[in-house]
Amino acid sequence: MKKLLVANRGEIALRIIRAARDHGAASVAIYSDEDAGALHAELADEAWGLGTGRARETYLDIDRIIGIARRAGADAVHPGYGFLSERPEFAQAVLDAGMVWVGPPPAVIAALGDKIEARRIAQAVGAPLVRGSDGPLTSGAEAVDFARQVGLPIAIKAAFGGGGRGMRIAREMDEVAELFDAATREATEAFGRGECYAEQFLDRPRHIEAQVLADRHGHVVVLGTRDCSLQRRNQKLVEEAPAPFLTPDQRDRIHKAAADICRHAGYVGAGTVEFLMSQDGVISFLEVNTRLQVEHCVTEETTGIDIVTWQLRIADGEALTVTQTPQPLGHSIEFRINAEDPGRGFLPTPGLIRRFRAPEGPGVRLDSGVGAGSTVSALYDSLMAKLVVTGPDRDTTIRRARRALSEFVIEGPATVLPFHRAILQEPDFTAETGFRVHTNWIETEFSGLPPADRVPPADPALIRSFVEIDGRRHSLALPAGLFAQMPGADDTTPPVEAGDDGDILAPMPCLLQKWLVAEGETVAPGQAVAVIEAMKAETPITAGRAGQLHRIAPSGETLAAGARLGLIRPAPA
Repeated sequence: MKKLLVANRGEIALRIIRAARDHGAASVAIYSDEDAGALHAELADEAWGLGTGRARETYLDIDRIIGIARRAGADAVHPGYGFLSERPEFAQAVLDAGMVWVGPPPAVIAALGDKIEARRIAQAVGAPLVRGSDGPLTSGAEAVDFARQVGLPIAIKAAFGGGGRGMRIAREMDEVAELFDAATREATEAFGRGECYAEQFLDRPRHIEAQVLADRHGHVVVLGTRDCSLQRRNQKLVEEAPAPFLTPDQRDRIHKAAADICRHAGYVGAGTVEFLMSQDGVISFLEVNTRLQVEHCVTEETTGIDIVTWQLRIADGEALTVTQTPQPLGHSIEFRINAEDPGRGFLPTPGLIRRFRAPEGPGVRLDSGVGAGSTVSALYDSLMAKLVVTGPDRDTTIRRARRALSEFVIEGPATVLPFHRAILQEPDFTAETGFRVHTNWIETEFSGLPPADRVPPADPALIRSFVEIDGRRHSLALPAGLFAQMPGADDTTPPVEAGDDGDILAPMPCLLQKWLVAEGETVAPGQAVAVIEAMKAETPITAGRAGQLHRIAPSGETLAAGARLGLIRPAPA
């Protein structure tokens, strides 16, 4: 390949751009209007605009991306993770356009991306597996029937998804149908398909995965394991390699199952086979992610293998030079630095980053898509950066991580940095009294943190914009006050001001996904009345007081921060 289009954004786009340079290829970035000032667009050799709109109109628009690739003269496409990375129709469109697809063949993506078919492959090779539904469930009632057959808890999962999107854990029978509907909505929004299936859920399990590389010559190698058990809302926050506190037999079973599944499926490229492991050591296949993982960095640090560059080498037809699982070179822990407030239930907090001071020193790596002056958009994932800390053993790595996190300063949006600092003091994680972390540990056992201080939006002296000429971006900067003097400036809609306690306000820019109560219905304090979607996460909105609910914004409307969704009036006597 000579010129690689990176069909993604943020830190992963930057990671791939750098790998392309190491591989000797030029890079082409794409960006939405919302990302016009993003680092990945600035640092690529070329950057082409996708226009305005939410992800479905920009980073998920296959025809638009293929058109840009052709105009830019790209001969290869790397999808990163998320967005179109596990969409076989995108892979096929790239191949049909005569370009190299950096990933597994479309048929393999389709087979393993269909979680039901992936379970069948796992069964065929004898991988460990819990009971699941025979196919997609068509309704909440079918989900309830399955729960009655196998018992609770059950996991309801998107059949064509990943990364925790479109997944709900049902622990009570009366919540199964509602959670099925929520999973279907989220799967449709995230992946364009809402089919969901169900399987037994191993309560309080660890989440363990195996990193695989496979070339076009039939070679499959497992690079090692990772533990990704620290999660909130089924989204990972902390990952480490190798997965600690496994017996040699458990590690061998995971390695063998991962290799057998990928070999049976005809896998090519980098992929991850995920498993759950119960507290008593029961292992069950979970899914295959047919793409690069966010947490690939910890495996790179503990093996010395550049996984992203190897993706490019494999796509160019090279054979693997790694023939067996390498011995770990130490221990590595990754901390996802998200724009979320852990003191408010990990509520997303988009906004302007005023200060960004990254840690340095031995064993510290930072993969970041932002810096001081960057804006974290409400339209996309809340991930800003990844702090990766490595040492000769787990204890040393934890000590280094405490030092690195104490140096890390981000001012502007609230972040999960306080959570990461707190977790390194938790005996359940540090294993001072045994490693007791599991996938719902944060919700059930973490003592919590106070909410972050609210930060008002910035009032910049300059408004920055960009002009694109033949794929090259040029920066423009104009005085902010200039627009206040322009005709029509007074027509701008002012921000909605908060009223009394009866107002129901959007806590951030968001989409009003769904009202949960009817117009005029009486609600109680703390009752969930609506669901919003922002930064790829659904968040419930609760009533601040008792009274009658009156809707203002309709379902499906995009709202600014502080916009009034509705209000609660005192119920008539």
